[in-house]
Amino acid sequence: MKNIGILLTLLLVTLVGCKSESDLFNGKDLDGWQVYGTEKWYVEDGLLVAESGPDAQYGYLATEKEYKDFELEVEFLQEADGNSGVFFRSDIEGTKISGWQVEVAPPELHTGGVYESYGRGWLIKPEGKEDVLNYGDWNKMKIRVEGDKVQTWLNGKEMVDFSDEKIGDANGKIAVQIHDGGGIKVFWRNIKIKKLE
Repeated sequence: MKNIGILLTLLLVTLVGCKSESDLFNGKDLDGWQVYGTEKWYVEDGLLVAESGPDAQYGYLATEKEYKDFELEVEFLQEADGNSGVFFRSDIEGTKISGWQVEVAPPELHTGGVYESYGRGWLIKPEGKEDVLNYGDWNKMKIRVEGDKVQTWLNGKEMVDFSDEKIGDANGKIAVQIHDGGGIKVFWRNIKIKKLE
């Protein structure tokens, strides 16, 4: 009986310590998100679609909530130019965004690397890993941000792992980008987040 009590206690501690995962995108609408700019964001056949609008400018779809430490998983498929990205710990005014972008781009343009907008530019690019991207097919990306440490994976392969004091001091929204220039279309699905507490 005593052993059963100990097992139940251990189980309870394990369950309380588990980090809960939740869907950021519900597959139906843009509930929980806010559009910045005039580019197109819509849901079709359960997929989130990012598409260039008539102004062919930068556009963002950002979470209404802020996320400090988290693990994010997302799948994306690039059509046409396919230049996009996932921002974290970001702040947006109009279409000017401050924060950090995990790159989602056409081949040889550093998908999985981290870029600081309106700041230092490229912080880190994946070295010798450009062939990991399945351009024109579905890709799975994982982004882990905890304190000042950032890690990204693409299709199960680690792309970058680094620490940055400025990132460590920041907090903000998660946002999906559409690049300027027009002719871009990217599909997204299975956007899930796990808070690290």
